[in-house]
Amino acid sequence: MGAIRVGAYSVELSHEDKLLFPRDGITKGGMVDYYRQAADAMLNELRDRPVVMQRFPDGIDGNGFFHKDAPDYFPEWVDRVSVEKREGGRIDHVVCNKAATLVYLANQGCITLHHWLSRTQSLDHPDQLVFDLDPPEGKFALAASAARLTRELLKELGLHSYVKTTGGKGLHLVVPLDGKVPFDSVREFAGAAAQVLAAQDPDNLTTEFRIAKRRGRLFLDTGRNSYGQHVVAPYALRPRAGAPVATPLQWSELDADLRPAAFTPSVVLQRIEKGLDPWSDMYSNGQSLTDAWRRLKRL
Repeated sequence: MGAIRVGAYSVELSHEDKLLFPRDGITKGGMVDYYRQAADAMLNELRDRPVVMQRFPDGIDGNGFFHKDAPDYFPEWVDRVSVEKREGGRIDHVVCNKAATLVYLANQGCITLHHWLSRTQSLDHPDQLVFDLDPPEGKFALAASAARLTRELLKELGLHSYVKTTGGKGLHLVVPLDGKVPFDSVREFAGAAAQVLAAQDPDNLTTEFRIAKRRGRLFLDTGRNSYGQHVVAPYALRPRAGAPVATPLQWSELDADLRPAAFTPSVVLQRIEKGLDPWSDMYSNGQSLTDAWRRLKRL
């Protein structure tokens, strides 16, 4: 057991040799070091957002769980925000505004961080819209083609978009917003856009929630555009063999042969070290949905 200095804070570490990814030889200490090095890139997205921790104290082969509330034993310097729950009551979420917080959470066995689409300044108004492109297992090429189709529709509506691997089988396509529209309106817009996309390619795309009715098609999931919902953070590890990382991509990188599992911690850190951060300018110009709605309704 020891402590490391992360910025202005001292973070106590424990059981650094514990294997969290047994088949890949990644220990808790190794994961802590990854998040310390990836912190600057991650904080660009995580800052001022409530987060949900996905913890695996005994590694990915053990029992994992989602942890929303910030326990009393977390240090005072870990930022929190009190959030009203739709079903009543309140909950204190962790907010990752410091590299030290990422390191501390990693030491708590938090393998994956998930974040809200809104920030603490206006929790009811998201500053991003997300299309979760969820293909059947083994059909990543379908996700890639769906992402390109979605991007073209958004361009037609006057919106630019960004893409990342989820660290799983699909992709997230993200539209930065100006934060002036509430969740209900953003979700309505996303759902309407998904309906247009499904109509453009009904053999390959669907908005059908029930798996049995998708018939091998990709699910255009817009349900995350809701108050209290969350998405996997960019640069977050996923609890899978191979330790895949949810990785922001340049659009030029996206093709049918891309292998999301190839984005391992070492590969991602090399990208960051080379200055390759395709989302670094995402929030320099948040977009309005007003004109896009008018164009979408004409379609």
